[in-house]
Amino acid sequence: MAIGSKQICGAVANLRGTIRVPGDKSISHRALLFGAIAEGNTEIEGLLPAEDPLSTANCLRAMGVEVSEISVGVNVVVKGVGLNGLQEPESILDCGNSGTTMRLMLGLIAGCHGRHFILDGDQSLRTRPMGRVAKPLGQMGAQISGRKQGNLAPLAIAGAALKGKILHTLVASAQVKSALLLAALTAEGPTTVIEPSLSRDHSERMLRAFGAQLVSNPLAPEVHLQPGHQLHGQRVVVPGDISSAAFWLVAGLLTPGTELILENVGLNPSRTGILTVLNAMGAAVECLEHRVVAGEPVGDLRVKTSPLKAFTIGGELIPTLIDEIPILAVAALAAEGTSVIKDAAELRVKETDRLAVMARQLRAMGAEIEETADGLVIPGSQKLRGAMLDSETDHRVAMSLAIAALNAEGPSQIARAEAAAVSYPSFWEHLAKIQA
Repeated sequence: MAIGSKQICGAVANLRGTIRVPGDKSISHRALLFGAIAEGNTEIEGLLPAEDPLSTANCLRAMGVEVSEISVGVNVVVKGVGLNGLQEPESILDCGNSGTTMRLMLGLIAGCHGRHFILDGDQSLRTRPMGRVAKPLGQMGAQISGRKQGNLAPLAIAGAALKGKILHTLVASAQVKSALLLAALTAEGPTTVIEPSLSRDHSERMLRAFGAQLVSNPLAPEVHLQPGHQLHGQRVVVPGDISSAAFWLVAGLLTPGTELILENVGLNPSRTGILTVLNAMGAAVECLEHRVVAGEPVGDLRVKTSPLKAFTIGGELIPTLIDEIPILAVAALAAEGTSVIKDAAELRVKETDRLAVMARQLRAMGAEIEETADGLVIPGSQKLRGAMLDSETDHRVAMSLAIAALNAEGPSQIARAEAAAVSYPSFWEHLAKIQA
C-alpha cells in the first residue's frame, strides 16, 4: 500500500459506538483571532488541533501574539495584544492550506497602519480567489496587492487607516463577512455588511461575547458594526463540528444494522442545513440533550440505518451546508429517486474543485453522476464497487470517499488519505473504532 493511502473493506455492517467529533473548525479560527486582538487572556476549550487552525495560530505568533501549545485535550490560552497591538512580522505569514486563515487575516491586518505584511500558502491556496475579500476591503481604504490584480496569493498588505462603509458582498460567505467585520473594528465610522443571502453567524455571536457593538438580524443577511469598543478576553468552549459529524451521519444511515451516537455537536441554525436535508430524505436522526454552551446551541445526535429518498437543494440553503455537499453526494447514490444539487458553484473554488473531484472519484466506483456548471445530478439506488481512489489532497473528499467505500462491493484504496488531518486528525482512528 502506498504511503499515505488507506484501504477499506467494502460491504461493512453493524457500525456501533459513540463518537465525539473534533471541535468546530470555523469557531476555532475565530476564537484564536478574536482572542489575539482582545485585552487580556482568552482560554479556549476544545479547539480543533488540526492543520488549518494551527496555521492561524502560527500567523498570530509571528505577529507577537502568545498562543499556548495546541494539542488534543489541552485548553489553549491566547494572550491578547489589543486592537492595535499586532507587530509587523519578520517573514512571510504562511497560511498553509487554509483559506479561512488567509481571508480572515486580510481583514485582521488591513487596518494595521504603518505595518507591512505578506500572506502566502501552499500550491492549492495560491489558486483560490481572494479578490472577494480584497476588493471590499479596498473600498474601506485597504492597500492589498497580489497576482491577478490582487485576486491570488502571495498577497502584500500595507496597513492603512480604514473608513467604515456600506458593503454589498457578491457571495454569501462567512469568510468574507468575517474579514470585513474584523477590519471594521478599527475603521473610522460604522460598517454595514449586506450579503445576497444569510451565511454562518459564528463571528457575530463571538464578537458580541467579546464586547463588540454589533447589530444583526438572524432572519436577514445584514450586519452593522460600530467601532470604538475594545474587545475583552473570554472563555470559549468550542462545540463539535457538524461538518465532521456529517460523515458519521451518512455512514450510519447507509450501513446496515448501525446505531451511532455523536456527542457535543454544534447545532447553530446557520450550519444545520445538513440536518434539514437528511430529515427531508426520511433519515432516522434524533437530537438528544439539546443545550446552549457559550452562546452556541449544542446537542447529541443519534443516527440509525434508514431508507432514504432523493433530494433537491439550492438557493439560500446552500450556504448552510456547503461543506457537507461531498458527503451528501454519497448519500444521494443510495437514495430512491434522482437527487439534484444546484447553486453550488462555490465548491469549484474550495481546496479542490469539489464538484469535479467527487464526480470523478465516484465514477471510478461505477457511479453514474452528471456534473453541471453549479452542481450535480445523481440518480439513486446505485451499487458501488471498490476501486483505486484519490482524495486529490482534499480533506472532505478523503472522508466522503471513505464512507462511500464502506458500502461498496469489494475493497477500495484511497490515495493521499492523510488529507483528512486538515480538519479531522482522528478520522481514521474513529472509523476503525466504530467498525471494531
